[in-house]
Amino acid sequence: MAAHDTTASRNLPWSCDNVVVLGNASLTGAVMLGKNSDRPVYDSQPLVNAARRKHPAGEKLQLAYVSIPEAEETYATIGSAPYWCWGYEEGMNEHGVAIGNEAIFTKDLAADIAVQRAGKGPEKGLLGMELLRLGLERGKTARESMQVMTSLLEEYGQWGSAVPMASHADGAYNNSYIVADPHEAWVLETVGKRWIARRFLQGTAAISNQPSIRESWDLASGDLIDYAVSQGWWPEEERNRFDFAFAYTDFQRPLQVSQIRVQRSRELLKKNKGSHSGVDVAWMKRILRDHYEDTFLEGPYFNPALPDFLTLCMHSSPASFTWGNTASSAIFVLPQSEDHLPMLWWNPVTPCTGLYVPVFMWGSDLPALLSKAGTVGRAIIPPPEAKQDQYEVGSYWWLFRNLLDLIKGDEHGNGFLARQKIARQTFDELERTWDARVAKAEAEAVTLRKQGQMEKAAEALSALTAACIEEAVAAVEQVKSHFTSAAGERPKAVTGSK
Repeated sequence: MAAHDTTASRNLPWSCDNVVVLGNASLTGAVMLGKNSDRPVYDSQPLVNAARRKHPAGEKLQLAYVSIPEAEETYATIGSAPYWCWGYEEGMNEHGVAIGNEAIFTKDLAADIAVQRAGKGPEKGLLGMELLRLGLERGKTARESMQVMTSLLEEYGQWGSAVPMASHADGAYNNSYIVADPHEAWVLETVGKRWIARRFLQGTAAISNQPSIRESWDLASGDLIDYAVSQGWWPEEERNRFDFAFAYTDFQRPLQVSQIRVQRSRELLKKNKGSHSGVDVAWMKRILRDHYEDTFLEGPYFNPALPDFLTLCMHSSPASFTWGNTASSAIFVLPQSEDHLPMLWWNPVTPCTGLYVPVFMWGSDLPALLSKAGTVGRAIIPPPEAKQDQYEVGSYWWLFRNLLDLIKGDEHGNGFLARQKIARQTFDELERTWDARVAKAEAEAVTLRKQGQMEKAAEALSALTAACIEEAVAAVEQVKSHFTSAAGERPKAVTGSK
């Protein structure tokens, strides 16, 4: 979507990328889940946390379109949440479960959209981001979280716009997920009220905006094949070689927007695993910042802010063939050893122009500016009724959204190449200093926790994040000070808030 667009109707949602590295392929032995969340240019996505809570009997949870019973107890979570949404685009819980989702486009969805356009509209259900957070709040392991999600899916279904200001026909999509814990990962793919899942115990995996499970899986809805056969999507006589992706994929949606990206993710995962002793956080950042730089494409013809392909690090296009920008990027680190703590590295907006700040799951409070949206604020709003968010001082997300516009210079990215280089020099140095401080802070917190000093450990971890945020804000100002024109005038940001 171009920076000046104010609706999502020109392009249907089809972006996001997830990669997971299991313990045997990880440099440290920790499972790592990485996700880039791509959203409209104005769809701010603050980082929020929710404490563990006990709920009285009969309490209801109001979501965008449905109200469901609360669980007796919900676990503490941290997640990246669009400003209008209760759910998360990606998140983790206190037990070391992390989940990222994807929009996928299937034949059942196409049928529902046709019904909606005819004015009859399917019954509204859960959104994929809501299912993701529900899995985190109610599951202690990846398997348990997945079971929570599939049970709720079977009961309530999924339908309704998940894009602010977009109609249900334009903004609805089905969802796939990577659900990971310190021991295993699952790829879970959903079609209406049905689902299929594949388990990974070693190696790596990646998904994008298309069904990826084909003839091999571990769990599935009981009527998944029956339904495909009944709809004429799979021949009755070929039941014994059922191909889920082929049967359910909507081939009226262009697969090039996802197939190229997922293959690039897999290539980068294999490249690092093959040449080193394992994938590390630095390489995960490299993957999520990718624009095909070292391929035969040689990266974008002009610059990443004027894209000619959909890339892992997504930028809005004046031609509107991208859906918008990467709105957040996260790397979850899920260690098996009690000598390490679950954490995430979180980057608002496009990772190639930003900083991955360290956040520990067992810290205490997040700095307030991390959880602040723009002028609209954070609320649970049915997306078609949501207003477009705009820049506001004091929002960490909008600070980096504004920085992206300054680096671009204009809609065609005339300032990008020079200014992004300045930003990366400053930001890369800062990220390197954080690596050493995070290792030291983690070791000290582990010692405190073993001594029973949980509160002191949490305060120390939160203090580290707060200090890094302060340094990040200062670094942004330092970078912006270099963006002065020859005439001595600071270039104006294109906020995308018109």
